[in-house]
Amino acid sequence: MAFVTSSQEETIALGERLGTLLQAGDVLVLTGDLGAGKTQLTKGIAAGMGVEDDVTSPTFNILMVYDGERMPLYHFDLYRLDDPDQLEDIGLYEMLDGDGACVIEWGEQFSDEIGPERLDVYLTRLDEQAAVGEEPPREVRFVAHGERAEEIVAALE
Repeated sequence: MAFVTSSQEETIALGERLGTLLQAGDVLVLTGDLGAGKTQLTKGIAAGMGVEDDVTSPTFNILMVYDGERMPLYHFDLYRLDDPDQLEDIGLYEMLDGDGACVIEWGEQFSDEIGPERLDVYLTRLDEQAAVGEEPPREVRFVAHGERAEEIVAALE
């Protein structure tokens, strides 16, 4: 299933809808080039979970933890990692089975380690659909792996 968002606000709004559906143990892996909208979608997810803090990409921290109304949001950015052994060092495995939802940017290279129960979210800039100097729309495509991920996708439809 895929959505097209035509602005940053629409990407955030889609994320907010998604955030209201998440439960403890849900894992989302966000994949897309730089500037594709991964962090904007995460801002919306956080808002949907009741997070009031400003959400930024944790590129240098690798993990940011945000307190939501019902549970925490664990926001990972694995861009700088290149070895699966590093996942233990950053506490990823503890959070996957933890009391909150995990949003993992740049996690596609570790899909085997993250596990089969996840929702893959692919964000793509549709540059060919924008005029010069205009912010392009984004395609946000969801691929469910596992029963829980399928439930989330069905609820988004």
